Amino acid sequence: MTARPERVGGRAAFRRWRGRRPFWGGLLLTLAGAEILLTMKASLKVVLHVGMQGLAGYLLPSLMTLCGLLLLFSPGQRVFYSLTGLLLSLGTWATSNLGGFLIGLLLGCAGSCLAFGWLPDQEPRRGRRRRRREARAARAAAAH
Repeated sequence: MTARPERVGGRAAFRRWRGRRPFWGGLLLTLAGAEILLTMKASLKVVLHVGMQGLAGYLLPSLMTLCGLLLLFSPGQRVFYSLTGLLLSLGTWATSNLGGFLIGLLLGCAGSCLAFGWLPDQEPRRGRRRRRREARAARAAAAH
């Protein structure tokens, strides 16, 4: 077997950067905050539940977006940011059009849970093809 050459370029650098942080959790939490902020600008005919349209209606999704970005760029504090993001997501139910018509609420909860469950020292996952190839090589070596 020949060793695969090391990946070079921007895509490989991005993959390495993404692997060292709770990327998908932070991204989902950021998108959830942005989605809820966008639904706050919906017309009154579309809005289901006005709630407290004052400061809290804009503050909670803004803080969700901030927590998502902090998860991406400061993963060392992921537990605090993910728990705060989860509480903020749940708080948007009452303050921001039922949590952005439930879409932002669910995205925020899912992103926060993904970030909370992320382990920084976990080995990278191997693909299914690679596992099969290694198993076949191990069987062939055991047969000889």
